[in-house]
Amino acid sequence: MIKDITIGQYFPGKSVIHRMDSRVKLLLDFLYLVILFVAQNFTGLLVGMLFMVICYIISGIRLTMILKSVKPILPLMLFTAVLNLLFIRGEEPLFSWWIISVYPEGVRTSVFMLLRIIALIVGMSRLTYTTSPIMLTDAIERLLGPLKKIRFPVHELSMMMTIALRFIPTLVEETDKIMSAQKARGAELDSGNIFKKAKSLVPILIPLFVSAFKRANELATAMECRCYHGGEGRTRMKQLKTAPRDYIASVIMLALLAGVIVMNCFPVIP
Repeated sequence: MIKDITIGQYFPGKSVIHRMDSRVKLLLDFLYLVILFVAQNFTGLLVGMLFMVICYIISGIRLTMILKSVKPILPLMLFTAVLNLLFIRGEEPLFSWWIISVYPEGVRTSVFMLLRIIALIVGMSRLTYTTSPIMLTDAIERLLGPLKKIRFPVHELSMMMTIALRFIPTLVEETDKIMSAQKARGAELDSGNIFKKAKSLVPILIPLFVSAFKRANELATAMECRCYHGGEGRTRMKQLKTAPRDYIASVIMLALLAGVIVMNCFPVIP
Protein backbone atom coordinates (compact mmCIF):
# COMPACT_ATOMS: atom_id res chain seq x y z
CA MET A 1 0.00 0.00 0.00
CA ILE A 2 2.81 2.42 0.92
CA LYS A 3 4.61 1.88 -2.39
CA ASP A 4 1.43 2.62 -4.32
CA ILE A 5 1.24 6.25 -3.15
CA THR A 6 2.25 8.32 -6.18
CA ILE A 7 1.09 11.80 -5.08
CA GLY A 8 3.78 14.38 -5.73
CA GLN A 9 5.80 12.32 -8.19
CA TYR A 10 6.94 13.82 -11.49
CA PHE A 11 7.44 11.76 -14.64
CA PRO A 12 9.55 13.65 -17.23
CA GLY A 13 8.31 13.58 -20.81
CA LYS A 14 8.07 15.51 -24.05
CA SER A 15 4.34 15.25 -24.70
CA VAL A 16 2.12 18.21 -25.50
CA ILE A 17 0.80 18.21 -21.94
CA HIS A 18 4.31 18.20 -20.48
CA ARG A 19 5.26 21.21 -22.64
CA MET A 20 2.20 23.27 -21.73
CA ASP A 21 2.58 26.41 -19.64
CA SER A 22 2.40 25.33 -15.98
CA ARG A 23 0.16 28.33 -15.17
CA VAL A 24 -2.36 27.21 -17.77
CA LYS A 25 -2.21 23.62 -16.54
CA LEU A 26 -2.88 24.73 -12.98
CA LEU A 27 -5.86 26.86 -14.01
CA LEU A 28 -7.25 24.13 -16.25
CA ASP A 29 -6.96 21.62 -13.43
CA PHE A 30 -9.09 23.87 -11.22
CA LEU A 31 -11.52 24.23 -14.12
CA TYR A 32 -11.64 20.42 -14.32
CA LEU A 33 -12.61 20.33 -10.64
CA VAL A 34 -15.39 22.82 -11.38
CA ILE A 35 -16.59 20.56 -14.20
CA LEU A 36 -16.75 17.56 -11.84
CA PHE A 37 -18.85 19.48 -9.31
CA VAL A 38 -21.06 21.03 -11.97
CA ALA A 39 -21.89 17.58 -13.36
CA GLN A 40 -25.12 16.43 -11.75
CA ASN A 41 -25.58 13.11 -13.57
CA PHE A 42 -23.54 10.15 -14.74
CA THR A 43 -23.35 11.42 -18.32
CA GLY A 44 -21.38 14.56 -17.48
CA LEU A 45 -19.22 12.75 -14.92
CA LEU A 46 -18.27 9.94 -17.29
CA VAL A 47 -17.46 12.44 -20.05
CA GLY A 48 -15.10 14.25 -17.66
CA MET A 49 -13.43 10.98 -16.67
CA LEU A 50 -13.06 9.93 -20.31
CA PHE A 51 -11.41 13.28 -21.06
CA MET A 52 -8.88 12.74 -18.26
CA VAL A 53 -8.07 9.22 -19.51
CA ILE A 54 -7.37 10.71 -22.95
CA CYS A 55 -5.05 13.26 -21.28
CA TYR A 56 -3.15 10.40 -19.62
CA ILE A 57 -2.76 8.65 -22.97
CA ILE A 58 -1.52 11.84 -24.66
CA SER A 59 0.98 12.53 -21.86
CA GLY A 60 2.44 9.02 -22.20
CA ILE A 61 1.74 8.10 -18.57
CA ARG A 62 0.66 4.51 -18.07
CA LEU A 63 -2.98 4.03 -17.16
CA THR A 64 -1.86 1.76 -14.29
CA MET A 65 -0.83 4.98 -12.52
CA ILE A 66 -4.53 5.77 -12.24
CA LEU A 67 -5.03 2.63 -10.18
CA LYS A 68 -2.00 3.44 -8.03
CA SER A 69 -3.24 6.95 -7.31
CA VAL A 70 -6.69 5.66 -6.31
CA LYS A 71 -5.63 2.62 -4.25
CA PRO A 72 -4.45 4.52 -1.11
CA ILE A 73 -7.85 6.23 -0.70
CA LEU A 74 -9.93 3.06 -1.03
CA PRO A 75 -10.83 3.03 2.72
CA LEU A 76 -12.15 6.60 2.46
CA MET A 77 -14.11 5.72 -0.67
CA LEU A 78 -15.68 2.66 0.95
CA PHE A 79 -16.55 4.66 4.08
CA THR A 80 -18.24 7.33 1.94
CA ALA A 81 -20.15 4.68 -0.01
CA VAL A 82 -21.42 2.97 3.14
CA LEU A 83 -22.61 6.26 4.62
CA ASN A 84 -24.55 7.10 1.47
CA LEU A 85 -26.10 3.63 1.35
CA LEU A 86 -27.29 3.75 4.95
CA PHE A 87 -28.44 7.34 5.35
CA ILE A 88 -29.99 8.31 2.01
CA ARG A 89 -33.68 7.43 1.96
CA GLY A 90 -36.16 6.96 -0.85
CA GLU A 91 -39.62 5.58 -1.45
CA GLU A 92 -39.21 1.81 -2.02
CA PRO A 93 -36.24 0.02 -0.38
CA LEU A 94 -34.21 -2.49 -2.37
CA PHE A 95 -33.16 -4.30 0.79
CA SER A 96 -34.33 -4.09 4.37
CA TRP A 97 -33.11 -5.90 7.47
CA TRP A 98 -33.70 -4.79 11.06
CA ILE A 99 -32.87 -1.05 11.12
CA ILE A 100 -30.87 -1.18 7.88
CA SER A 101 -32.57 -0.20 4.63
CA VAL A 102 -30.95 0.32 1.25
CA TYR A 103 -32.76 2.47 -1.31
CA PRO A 104 -32.13 2.94 -5.05
CA GLU A 105 -31.35 6.61 -4.38
CA GLY A 106 -28.66 5.58 -1.91
CA VAL A 107 -27.07 3.18 -4.40
CA ARG A 108 -27.08 5.83 -7.11
CA THR A 109 -25.56 8.47 -4.83
CA SER A 110 -22.88 6.04 -3.59
CA VAL A 111 -21.76 5.14 -7.09
CA PHE A 112 -21.87 8.77 -8.20
CA MET A 113 -19.76 9.96 -5.25
CA LEU A 114 -17.24 7.15 -5.77
CA LEU A 115 -16.78 8.12 -9.42
CA ARG A 116 -16.45 11.79 -8.48
CA ILE A 117 -13.76 11.08 -5.85
CA ILE A 118 -11.84 8.90 -8.32
CA ALA A 119 -12.03 11.63 -10.96
CA LEU A 120 -10.81 14.24 -8.45
CA ILE A 121 -7.77 12.21 -7.38
CA VAL A 122 -6.87 11.18 -10.92
CA GLY A 123 -7.23 14.73 -12.24
CA MET A 124 -5.06 16.34 -9.57
CA SER A 125 -2.46 13.57 -9.82
CA ARG A 126 -2.01 14.27 -13.53
CA LEU A 127 -0.90 17.82 -12.69
CA THR A 128 2.02 16.63 -10.55
CA TYR A 129 2.84 13.76 -12.94
CA THR A 130 3.41 16.17 -15.85
CA THR A 131 4.73 19.30 -14.08
CA SER A 132 8.11 19.59 -12.37
CA PRO A 133 8.19 21.04 -8.84
CA ILE A 134 10.15 24.10 -10.03
CA MET A 135 7.63 24.92 -12.75
CA LEU A 136 4.77 24.35 -10.33
CA THR A 137 6.34 26.79 -7.86
CA ASP A 138 6.74 29.42 -10.59
CA ALA A 139 3.13 28.92 -11.71
CA ILE A 140 1.71 29.36 -8.20
CA GLU A 141 3.89 32.41 -7.61
CA ARG A 142 2.88 34.05 -10.89
CA LEU A 143 -0.83 33.40 -10.35
CA LEU A 144 -0.69 34.77 -6.81
CA GLY A 145 1.48 37.71 -7.94
CA PRO A 146 -1.19 40.42 -7.39
CA LEU A 147 -1.18 39.60 -3.66
CA LYS A 148 2.36 40.99 -3.41
CA LYS A 149 0.85 44.47 -3.43
CA ILE A 150 -0.56 43.83 0.03
CA ARG A 151 2.79 42.37 1.19
CA PHE A 152 1.58 38.78 1.09
CA PRO A 153 4.56 36.34 1.09
CA VAL A 154 3.68 34.79 -2.27
CA HIS A 155 7.09 33.32 -3.06
CA GLU A 156 7.54 31.79 0.39
CA LEU A 157 4.06 30.26 0.30
CA SER A 158 4.66 28.82 -3.18
CA MET A 159 8.01 27.40 -2.11
CA MET A 160 6.54 25.76 1.01
CA MET A 161 3.67 24.20 -0.95
CA THR A 162 6.00 22.79 -3.60
CA ILE A 163 8.54 21.46 -1.09
CA ALA A 164 5.75 19.75 0.86
CA LEU A 165 4.43 18.19 -2.34
CA ARG A 166 7.90 17.19 -3.48
CA PHE A 167 8.75 15.45 -0.19
CA ILE A 168 5.65 13.23 -0.17
CA PRO A 169 7.36 10.48 -2.27
CA THR A 170 10.50 10.81 -0.11
CA LEU A 171 8.55 10.36 3.13
CA VAL A 172 6.62 7.46 1.63
CA GLU A 173 9.90 5.75 0.71
CA GLU A 174 11.29 6.45 4.19
CA THR A 175 8.15 4.99 5.80
CA ASP A 176 8.49 1.82 3.72
CA LYS A 177 12.13 1.42 4.81
CA ILE A 178 11.24 1.91 8.48
CA MET A 179 8.41 -0.63 8.25
CA SER A 180 10.71 -3.18 6.59
CA ALA A 181 13.33 -2.62 9.29
CA GLN A 182 10.77 -3.06 12.08
CA LYS A 183 9.43 -6.25 10.49
CA ALA A 184 12.99 -7.60 10.20
CA ARG A 185 13.30 -7.06 13.97
CA GLY A 186 10.17 -9.13 14.58
CA ALA A 187 7.56 -6.40 14.85
CA GLU A 188 4.03 -7.48 13.95
CA LEU A 189 2.53 -4.53 12.13
CA ASP A 190 -0.30 -6.25 10.26
CA SER A 191 -1.74 -8.53 12.93
CA GLY A 192 -4.01 -7.99 15.93
CA ASN A 193 -7.05 -5.80 16.45
CA ILE A 194 -7.34 -2.13 15.62
CA PHE A 195 -5.84 -1.03 18.97
CA LYS A 196 -2.76 -3.24 18.53
CA LYS A 197 -2.30 -1.95 15.00
CA ALA A 198 -2.53 1.63 16.24
CA LYS A 199 0.02 0.88 18.98
CA SER A 200 2.36 -0.71 16.45
CA LEU A 201 2.51 2.61 14.57
CA VAL A 202 4.49 4.24 17.40
CA PRO A 203 7.86 2.64 16.46
CA ILE A 204 7.21 3.82 12.88
CA LEU A 205 6.07 7.39 13.51
CA ILE A 206 8.88 8.34 15.92
CA PRO A 207 11.80 7.55 13.56
CA LEU A 208 9.77 9.00 10.66
CA PHE A 209 9.38 12.34 12.48
CA VAL A 210 13.07 12.34 13.41
CA SER A 211 14.02 11.66 9.79
CA ALA A 212 11.63 14.37 8.51
CA PHE A 213 13.09 17.02 10.85
CA LYS A 214 16.61 15.95 9.90
CA ARG A 215 15.82 16.27 6.19
CA ALA A 216 14.21 19.67 6.77
CA ASN A 217 17.32 20.89 8.61
CA GLU A 218 19.60 19.60 5.84
CA LEU A 219 17.44 21.30 3.20
CA ALA A 220 17.50 24.61 5.09
CA THR A 221 21.29 24.40 5.42
CA ALA A 222 21.69 23.61 1.72
CA MET A 223 19.50 26.56 0.74
CA GLU A 224 21.45 28.91 2.99
CA CYS A 225 24.76 27.67 1.56
CA ARG A 226 23.44 28.57 -1.90
CA CYS A 227 22.62 32.09 -0.67
CA TYR A 228 18.87 31.64 -0.84
CA HIS A 229 17.12 34.59 0.78
CA GLY A 230 13.58 34.37 -0.56
CA GLY A 231 12.08 35.64 -3.78
CA GLU A 232 13.50 39.17 -3.73
CA GLY A 233 15.74 39.69 -6.75
CA ARG A 234 15.38 36.07 -7.84
CA THR A 235 15.74 35.29 -11.55
CA ARG A 236 14.52 32.23 -13.45
CA MET A 237 16.41 30.07 -15.88
CA LYS A 238 13.19 29.03 -17.64
CA GLN A 239 10.64 31.72 -18.38
CA LEU A 240 6.96 30.79 -18.51
CA LYS A 241 5.49 31.49 -21.94
CA THR A 242 2.11 30.63 -23.38
CA ALA A 243 1.87 28.94 -26.78
CA PRO A 244 -0.96 28.07 -29.20
CA ARG A 245 -1.34 24.67 -27.53
CA ASP A 246 -2.26 26.42 -24.26
CA TYR A 247 -5.04 28.41 -25.92
CA ILE A 248 -6.32 25.30 -27.70
CA ALA A 249 -6.40 23.39 -24.39
CA SER A 250 -8.28 26.27 -22.74
CA VAL A 251 -10.89 26.29 -25.50
CA ILE A 252 -11.32 22.52 -25.20
CA MET A 253 -11.84 22.74 -21.42
CA LEU A 254 -14.37 25.56 -21.78
CA ALA A 255 -16.21 23.54 -24.42
CA LEU A 256 -16.20 20.56 -22.05
CA LEU A 257 -17.65 22.71 -19.28
CA ALA A 258 -20.39 23.96 -21.62
CA GLY A 259 -21.09 20.38 -22.72
CA VAL A 260 -21.44 19.18 -19.12
CA ILE A 261 -23.88 22.01 -18.37
CA VAL A 262 -25.97 20.98 -21.39
CA MET A 263 -25.82 17.33 -20.28
CA ASN A 264 -27.32 18.35 -16.94
CA CYS A 265 -30.44 19.39 -18.84
CA PHE A 266 -30.46 16.50 -21.35
CA PRO A 267 -28.75 13.51 -19.68
CA VAL A 268 -28.17 10.28 -21.59
CA ILE A 269 -27.56 8.44 -18.31
CA PRO A 270 -29.63 10.09 -15.48
